Amino acid sequence: MEETDSNPIVESDRVLTVPNLLSALRLALVPVFLWVLLVEEADGWAFAILFFSGLSDWADGKIARLLDQSSKLGALLDPAADRLYMLVVPVGLAVRGIVPWWLVGLLVGRDVLLLATAPLLRSRGITALPTIYVGKAATFALMYGFPMILAGQLDSVIGDIFYPCGWAFMIWGTAMYLWSFVLYWIQAILVVRTLPPIRKSDRSANSSAR
Repeated sequence: MEETDSNPIVESDRVLTVPNLLSALRLALVPVFLWVLLVEEADGWAFAILFFSGLSDWADGKIARLLDQSSKLGALLDPAADRLYMLVVPVGLAVRGIVPWWLVGLLVGRDVLLLATAPLLRSRGITALPTIYVGKAATFALMYGFPMILAGQLDSVIGDIFYPCGWAFMIWGTAMYLWSFVLYWIQAILVVRTLPPIRKSDRSANSSAR
C-alpha cells in the first residue's frame, strides 16, 4: 500500500504482533472455508468466514499503523493471504456453480500473467513494483463482492438484497483488477526500458552480501 505520510513506516523483525496473528488466522481459515462451502454446503458459515477475513484484512493494516506494529513478516503474510483468498474463493464458488468459470479464468489468469513480470524485474535488480491504489481498491471490491454473492444464495430477504449488490462489487472489482494488471505491466516495461540489466557478477555480489 502506498504511503504518503512524511514519516515512512519502519518494518521491524517482530513476529508476535496483532496484525501478524490476524493474517495467520486468515490463512488458517482457508481450509475451513473450503470445508463448510464444498462439503457441508453451509453458506451462512462460509459467508461468516469471508466477512471476517475481509474485516481482518482492513483491520490489520489499521492496527499496524496505530500500534506501530508493522513488521517484515506482516509485509509477507498480508499479501500472501490476499492472493490465497483471491484464488481459493472464486474457485470454490465456481465448483459450487455460484459464479461462472470464465470469471475465475479472468482473475486467476491476471495473477499468473502478472507473475511473468518477476523475471524482468529481477534482471534489473528490483524484487517488486510499488503497490497501485487501484489494485488495492479492486481487491477490496472483490473481497466484499464474493461474500455478498454467497449471501445471495440464502433464501431470505438478506439474500435478495445482497445478491445484486455482490455482483455490482464483482463487476466493478474485476474491471479495476484487470486495469491494475495493465498499469503494473506498464510499470514493468518502463523499468526494463529505463534500467540496465544487472550483470551476473553484480548478482553474485548481492547474493554474497546477504
